[in-house]
Amino acid sequence: MKRQTILMALLALGLTALPGTAPRSVGAQETTQLRIATLAPRGSSWARVFDAWNNSLRQATQNRLSLRVYYGGSQGDERDVIRKIRIGQLDGAAVTSTGLSLVVRPVLVLQAPGVVENYQQLDRARTAMNDTFSTQFRENGVRLLGWGDVGEGRLFSNRPITRPADLRSVRPWQWRDDSMFGEFLSVVGATGVRLGVPEVLPALSTGQIDTVVASATAASALQWHTRVTHVTQQATTILIGATILSQQKYDSLAPDLQQALDQTSEQAHRALVTRIRRDDARYYTALTTRHGLTAVDTSAHESEWRQAAEQTRNRLAGRLYPRPLMEQVMAAARRGG
Repeated sequence: MKRQTILMALLALGLTALPGTAPRSVGAQETTQLRIATLAPRGSSWARVFDAWNNSLRQATQNRLSLRVYYGGSQGDERDVIRKIRIGQLDGAAVTSTGLSLVVRPVLVLQAPGVVENYQQLDRARTAMNDTFSTQFRENGVRLLGWGDVGEGRLFSNRPITRPADLRSVRPWQWRDDSMFGEFLSVVGATGVRLGVPEVLPALSTGQIDTVVASATAASALQWHTRVTHVTQQATTILIGATILSQQKYDSLAPDLQQALDQTSEQAHRALVTRIRRDDARYYTALTTRHGLTAVDTSAHESEWRQAAEQTRNRLAGRLYPRPLMEQVMAAARRGG
């Protein structure tokens, strides 16, 4: 009798341990965490906005939906991150135009040299093209949650670079998956050193490279500014990015969670654009004052930079993006101003 009682107790214990057999409290709801990767370090301008977004999302959904953000390239370079989204190891990412182009290549037109020359033009171009690019991302299994900025692209180097030809005598970094800057270097007769983002700081330290294109915000966040001595006053381009999410993951969310995600994402990316533009200007000032970088004026050779930019974007038309798309974006960017 005693043996039978023990057996019944063990069976009861075993049943409560089986998945799905434990009783749920009334009103208990499933929670979902979206796994998002980014190269941006923890504590950076981007990270502060993403942390605030996560708080807003959790509050809007009573903790049913939240973000788990992997900062600082802990999930690899952007090519690695895009691959992990496709196989389901990640749900999404905040990436630059380079990462975006691995999903929808024509999006690079927004960062083609000379297509967009300032933030106002960028805003007009992105507004005009948002539906087009959103559809293209969706057709490739990805949802565009929101556009973001990286800042004004400047040349950081260990010697003054005033004209395009100066790039021939330095060792510029070329991101492995960035064919656009590689084409620009080809136009001016220079050759880049192809590396992933995590390799840049060590390469600057050893002298493998001595020149990078980056925003002041990114150069500061990634500590690249500690290995260079000069930075151009004038921006060479406007660097962009966006946050994307697996469409399959988005579709799996309940309608009210989708709505909360869309609303908080829109607010977060508006805040991100405002913050990055403000911080980028402040970081540039700090780098050229408190941190001792020498500002290099390239304005005397503006016509040479414009000519190189025009040659580059025309060479890439038909390869990275259709020429009609480039013309459409340029027209939208310059409309009304």
